[in-house]
Amino acid sequence: MAYVITQRCCNDASCVTECPVDCIRPTPDDPAFVSTEMLYIDPDTCIDCGACVDACPVDAIFPEDDLTASLARYRDINAAYFQRHPLESNFDPLKAPARPPKELGTLRVAIVGAGPAACYAADELLRRSTVEVEMFDRLPTPWGLVRAGVAPDHARTKGVAEMFDTAFRRDTLQYYLNVEVGSHVTLDELLAHHHAVIYAVGASSDRKLDVPGEDLPGSHSATEFVAWYNGHPDFADHTFDLSGERAVIIGNGNVALDVARVLTTDPDQLAKTDIADHALEALRASNIREVVVVGRRGPLQAAYSSPEFLALAHVPGLDVIIDEAELALDPVSQAELDDPNIEPSLRLKYELAKEYSAKSPDPVNKRIVFRYLATPTQILEEDGRVGAIELVSNELVESNGQLVAQATDRTETIPTGLVLRSIGYRGQPVADLPFAERRAVVPSEHGRVQDKPGVYVSGWIKRGPRGVIGSNRIDAEETVEALLADFVAGKLATPSGDRAALQALVAERQPDVVDRKGWKTIDQAEKVAGKAAGRPRVKFTSLADLLKAAKG
Repeated sequence: MAYVITQRCCNDASCVTECPVDCIRPTPDDPAFVSTEMLYIDPDTCIDCGACVDACPVDAIFPEDDLTASLARYRDINAAYFQRHPLESNFDPLKAPARPPKELGTLRVAIVGAGPAACYAADELLRRSTVEVEMFDRLPTPWGLVRAGVAPDHARTKGVAEMFDTAFRRDTLQYYLNVEVGSHVTLDELLAHHHAVIYAVGASSDRKLDVPGEDLPGSHSATEFVAWYNGHPDFADHTFDLSGERAVIIGNGNVALDVARVLTTDPDQLAKTDIADHALEALRASNIREVVVVGRRGPLQAAYSSPEFLALAHVPGLDVIIDEAELALDPVSQAELDDPNIEPSLRLKYELAKEYSAKSPDPVNKRIVFRYLATPTQILEEDGRVGAIELVSNELVESNGQLVAQATDRTETIPTGLVLRSIGYRGQPVADLPFAERRAVVPSEHGRVQDKPGVYVSGWIKRGPRGVIGSNRIDAEETVEALLADFVAGKLATPSGDRAALQALVAERQPDVVDRKGWKTIDQAEKVAGKAAGRPRVKFTSLADLLKAAKG
């Protein structure tokens, strides 16, 4: 009996180094690791030891005999990967990263941000050196997008936060939550109290459609909608008009699928999750029965991952609608599909679309309709708000060796009262750091910020908004490796202030700082309220309530 990796895989590769027979692929040193949708276990090599199960932070690995109906297909998905990529190994389980010599003393590092990228960097530092870490975040709660970005019905994915919580129990890491770097404390002040500063602030903005009508009431970013239903305090007071029967989402990545699923899932099912109370109340009153998901390219180039696409088949009371005519491929895409060496995940993506198109919908069910090869040209007004969206049909043409969506002269208008754009996150400039406007990142080399000695970046602000939660682990390892090398080489200035001086400085600037005790008080209060309601937690969604809870 082999073990099987399933939909929830977060790609953090914790399982890879734990496997005693090196049967999990792709590994972090494989170029394919950057773009893989998930990791895979070779069924012919797996020895059924369970080491990977214990290492997985999101409970994504199961014995093949224990797979539920919704996960059974992953047995074939894992096997198909190794038919395409026969197992070869240069694995050295005894290889371990070097630690700085003890005589260098305690390394002090400030980390700006408390999301996955920040947490993986902190975890790597704690494992690799004698270190004191201070973690800063402008919100009173840690975990970033794990708390405010992961869909509420993906509770196991949020399990990575439990892993961080366990790793950060020691006083070697201290929290400075509800503290904004650049306002309450400056970069220069952080450098005066630390050898190094790592910025892991993510990509907090979103890309625009740049079409007429985009700013009409009823047109929003998926970013704010996700933050709203997850209880982010900056978005708790937002409102979304769910009175119509149709919503349109522009973009077809995994975030778009999350939003479509939340809009069409039975609220009684969502009531068992940690979704924000205000969002649950609004969804109970929602009239939306159809969500149209629009992608500018074809079904083979869709941005969603095949595991998330497959999971839609198992949402109760939901039909996935795809017109078979939408699946006609251009010659280049057809040739790619016919290639026996095509990546299994791409073939699966198309096979799933064909399967959905062949199913007969139940008129009682809600619907997610996938539209391919279409781009919005304008959002139309009705009574001062969104009333419809105009789409232009595209065709794929080759340009410089790539398939590019090119508009035709065919257009259509879809009535809707709600448009959500989900076309990607975008990084924002960071005070006192250089910024590459086109890529929307802080320019760096292996995590070292240009012309800023002692300053580093990790996560989306370093590489751009791509990858999943676990992708940040390998990225953080690279940044920490560079930082430690600079420490050993004597390139980092010795801090003039210690922990006590930093605590005094922050307390003076921000009396409402939330420390470890304050966060644990919030966490416990939310869990207690959740237990009483049969939910994982009931979130505090306003800054005032969070700070009140932190003080007990």
